[in-house]
Amino acid sequence: MSKVQGYSLFTDFDIDLFKAGKHFRLYEKLGAHPIEVDGVSGVYFAVWAPSARSVSVVGDFNYWIQGEHQLNVRWDSSGIWEGFIPGVQKGTTYKYKIQSENGGIITEKADPFAFYCEKPPLTASVIWDLDYKWKDTNWMKTRKEHNALDKPYSVYEVHLGSWKRHGSENRFLTYLEFADELVAYVKETGFTHVEFMPVMEYPYDPSWGYQLVGYFAPTSRFGTPQEFMVLVDKLHQAGIGVILDWVPSHFPDDAHGLGFFDGSNLFEHPDRRKGYHPDWKSLVFNYGRNEVRSFLISNALFWLQHYHIDGLRVDAVASMLYLDYSRKDGEWEPNIFGGRENLDTISFLKDFNEAVYANYEGVQTIAEESTSFPMVSRPTFAGGLGFGMKWMMGWMHDTLQYFKKDPIHRKYHQNDLTFSMTYAFSENFMLPLSHDEVVYGKCSIAGRMPGDEWQKFANLRLLYGYMFTHPGTKLLFMGAEFGQSGEWNFEQSLDWHLLQYPFHEGVRKLIAGLNDLYKSQPALHEKQFSPEGFEWINYSDHHNAVMTYIRKGNNSKEDVIVVCNFTPVVRKNYRIGLPKKGKLVEIFNSDAEVFGGSGVANSGKLTIENSPYDGRDYSIELDLAPLAVMVFRIS
Repeated sequence: MSKVQGYSLFTDFDIDLFKAGKHFRLYEKLGAHPIEVDGVSGVYFAVWAPSARSVSVVGDFNYWIQGEHQLNVRWDSSGIWEGFIPGVQKGTTYKYKIQSENGGIITEKADPFAFYCEKPPLTASVIWDLDYKWKDTNWMKTRKEHNALDKPYSVYEVHLGSWKRHGSENRFLTYLEFADELVAYVKETGFTHVEFMPVMEYPYDPSWGYQLVGYFAPTSRFGTPQEFMVLVDKLHQAGIGVILDWVPSHFPDDAHGLGFFDGSNLFEHPDRRKGYHPDWKSLVFNYGRNEVRSFLISNALFWLQHYHIDGLRVDAVASMLYLDYSRKDGEWEPNIFGGRENLDTISFLKDFNEAVYANYEGVQTIAEESTSFPMVSRPTFAGGLGFGMKWMMGWMHDTLQYFKKDPIHRKYHQNDLTFSMTYAFSENFMLPLSHDEVVYGKCSIAGRMPGDEWQKFANLRLLYGYMFTHPGTKLLFMGAEFGQSGEWNFEQSLDWHLLQYPFHEGVRKLIAGLNDLYKSQPALHEKQFSPEGFEWINYSDHHNAVMTYIRKGNNSKEDVIVVCNFTPVVRKNYRIGLPKKGKLVEIFNSDAEVFGGSGVANSGKLTIENSPYDGRDYSIELDLAPLAVMVFRIS
């Protein structure tokens, strides 16, 4: 086969941007690109390895022999090695064999910019293209409206390896099979978005995808890049947005990965106190190195550009923000001001969010951030980090703690629920009941609920009803929508057989009903991040464990009244104060028989009385269903 020919896709401007940490389209230059040079087909290779003495491309085409195809180093001190190899074709497997200036160390690495990888446990990169004819034009034109902060945003979190497996063959479903089964299911249950746990290539199944090696390649476990595009395309055609988990916080030290790439700490921070994560025993990116910032931000934009992704949920932001995260005294070094904040990370995250929002209209970034770090979801021009939303971890923790308690004790703990409203509007919060809450002995969400079988499912319906009427967007991990009994096991399918039982099918119908309620009632989403969208009627009835509140939208005529009864006691003639006269109509009840409830309801149009109560001029008496959320409209 022909030797390496001198060729470059880089301009001087590209190199300047790369060195400055401002090149956000590196995937167009670095990596392996099938092209024609002087009428000859082949592949242009480019890799960043500034500590290398030599870099060879090894692969099927040269029998993996080092030195047969050595790349040329650029003259501009960028550390980029490049060249064109005629005759190499799509589908060829390859790696980079790098001899380092650092003691002559030799590493054999997968391509950090590969678009496709061998199926694990194999580790080579695969030459591929991104050719695909999209059919989601209508979605892309209107997604700004779908993804706006004042629109319903209900997310179904999915781990592709365990959502469902092929029954007779006990194998993963393919992207194409998901494009049929998952799309139909999500549409039926009414979620507005799907969030995929990491789909980028990862070597180790028990990491659930959070230890990435191929940042630019959808995992080959389920098919090709184009087949993943089909899945996204079909979701869009069904009117469903797609969010990807993105992991810029750490990466594994697998021999073929990013760690010690060219015989030096290239991608990871060289100071172990900043470059190693003790919890996950993984390496941490060097956010202060401009070329690494270009790599990460290019990666984020790559998925938005080539896979039409609508949002990125950024994993483990808290671990990035704090120098002392999971570290003891003496294991971390303060910043230049003596504080614990990682200033390089803060700067990087601001650059990332500015780049995303400047380049792609109608997308969202979502931070999984578990501390009280301020202004995570506020614009960078106002001093914030620039995310669109932030997970409301405090709400999740307090709410699940409350619901674990036997209802007889709940009157002593109502503050666990009401406390969230003291900070609910300090950020644009998403309410998460995620995969993290159904592993490591925590039980499933349904498994946390107290009482006999009827009470467990009534509590579960109550939890979801409370969640969907609380301010903020929503996220539910797969299986929770039908009351999965056991903890999540990444090695097997969800327990779909449970849907044959009325209580489980009732929960699934409830989620579909709540999604419909959330979408159809403007008061539940138009001001979901504003204190103007929420008003207490009564939060102090601890004795009865009842809470009442109003959710408000742009039009006061569309406001909804929410009543939550956190005990299994049916409360007849329970009086609540109301803001105006008229007729009260029940529009949703988690105790409805169709959901598996007892059917206690308030039928017809109820006349609001001229009788002051709860500090208001008007009131009404209602029958409160047991362990239920009831939603009303005034007409």
